Amino acid sequence: MANQKKDYYQVLGVARDAGVDEVKKKYRQIALKYHPDRNPGNKTAEDKFKEAAEAYEVLHDPEKRRLYDTYGHEGLSSSGFTGFSDFSDIFRSFSDIFGDVFGFAGGGGGGGPRAQAGNDLRYDLTLDFLDAALGTEVTVEVPRVVTCRTCSGSGAKPGTKRTPCPQCGGRGVVSRSHGIFQITTTCPRCQGMKEFVAEVCSGCNGEGRIREKKKLKVKIPPGMDSGTHLVMPGEGNGGVHGGPPGDLYIVMNVRPHDFFQREGYDLHLQVPISFVQAALGTRFTIPTLKATHELVIPPGTQPGEVIRLKGEGVPYPKGARRGDLLVEVRVVIPRDLNARQQHLLNELAKEEPEPHTQPAGSSEHDEGLLKKLWNTITDSIADHKQEHRKD
Repeated sequence: MANQKKDYYQVLGVARDAGVDEVKKKYRQIALKYHPDRNPGNKTAEDKFKEAAEAYEVLHDPEKRRLYDTYGHEGLSSSGFTGFSDFSDIFRSFSDIFGDVFGFAGGGGGGGPRAQAGNDLRYDLTLDFLDAALGTEVTVEVPRVVTCRTCSGSGAKPGTKRTPCPQCGGRGVVSRSHGIFQITTTCPRCQGMKEFVAEVCSGCNGEGRIREKKKLKVKIPPGMDSGTHLVMPGEGNGGVHGGPPGDLYIVMNVRPHDFFQREGYDLHLQVPISFVQAALGTRFTIPTLKATHELVIPPGTQPGEVIRLKGEGVPYPKGARRGDLLVEVRVVIPRDLNARQQHLLNELAKEEPEPHTQPAGSSEHDEGLLKKLWNTITDSIADHKQEHRKD
């Protein structure tokens, strides 16, 4: 009965001369407190929620408020005002209010599910050593889910729209009583989504998203190494219900090189030389990342010595700085010697001082003799190879 209804000003807790802004502010507070999503299965909260919505509908409308102030509830009834039949009517009427309160259009109860950002994706990319060190550009094909272009993510057939679920009234849950207990469960019709699609989109079968494989050009900066990654914003899975897409993380896996080894931005390279080359010195060409370099082996180089070539390492991702190339000398001792080579080495051994008897610093005569003997050995090896070719 109309005369059994509470005074609308008392329901919202405002004075009779309260302005529209104050009326709206008070209603927002009450709607937030007694919203069905925050009070599932609470019949008292549901009644207060409906009561506040009816009061706000009257007091924020100048014509309805004038009738109410003049004739009370009976004046509104005579004009045809009957209030709200269910929650869906409230949410549709005051979608702006619930958007302000709950952060999305329509509110939690009747405005549909909350927008969600899409998931981030990971793509493992295998690169050759030189491509990772110097940089390159590759094309990758990434499987992902994106917003359906046919229905723009609504899941509804074009020309139709999603409506509040008729079974739960747009709440996403239903309640039923068992004796003195009341049990609230997810709505079986909308599966908690709060909305209902009468005619689903044929492009996505009502899901609002579709699966696809997208080809992306990825610019790989120099200096990449295994475990490093690039981020491509917005190239992950598409969002749900209007949410933003996630990001794509491209994780590098670098194949090992045949002879370069990397440590940070420095490169390590082992170079084998003969003991004759180590003693007399030599020079030869070695590979670098971009070209070649003439490496000088000074006379008397010892096994394991490292020659550092500045700026011949891996470039840094930003800036012109580069690491170094560290060349480690490996002296290879021959396993098989012919008779002449053995004889010459024996002669060299006779000229060497006994252990711990050589004075500090060799004389010029000793160094000259050593070079002469090594030259003889080198010539002998060359003659042996020439004779072998003739045979």
